[in-house]
Amino acid sequence: MTFEELKPKVTEITSNLVISKEEKLLKICELLKNSVGYYNWVGFYFRNGEKEELLLGPYVGAPTDHTVIPFGKGICGQVAVSNENFVVPDVAAQDNYIACSFTVKSEIVVPLFVNGKNIGQIDIDSHVLDPFTAADERFLEFVNGEIAKLF
Repeated sequence: MTFEELKPKVTEITSNLVISKEEKLLKICELLKNSVGYYNWVGFYFRNGEKEELLLGPYVGAPTDHTVIPFGKGICGQVAVSNENFVVPDVAAQDNYIACSFTVKSEIVVPLFVNGKNIGQIDIDSHVLDPFTAADERFLEFVNGEIAKLF
């Protein structure tokens, strides 16, 4: 399924008035993982109040021990500080990478802004080297724009 075909499905989930915010986030994770072949782990991390750390939110994929990530640590922690997208074509070449699984070859993290403030991010791991393009970034920015409306 193309990103353009996925956009209305994302909007349908976020505009559903019956399910909770957590359920919407999980459904988006499921949609992305099941629709994009190289999205092997899809999840959200959110800022823990005023603390400079991220807490794992809804996700789909292999279990992870990384439920709390300090700002600056790993790819997610770096995005919490930089407020910019971070695409890692090859995690083995990244110094500040927190290994989740030996099967992960690449990662993309896109910050989630609400009223101009970075409140979290979407994190996607792939078992494929260098699969992420500018189209993935634009699509995930769209996803986060839709999710921002939930806050």
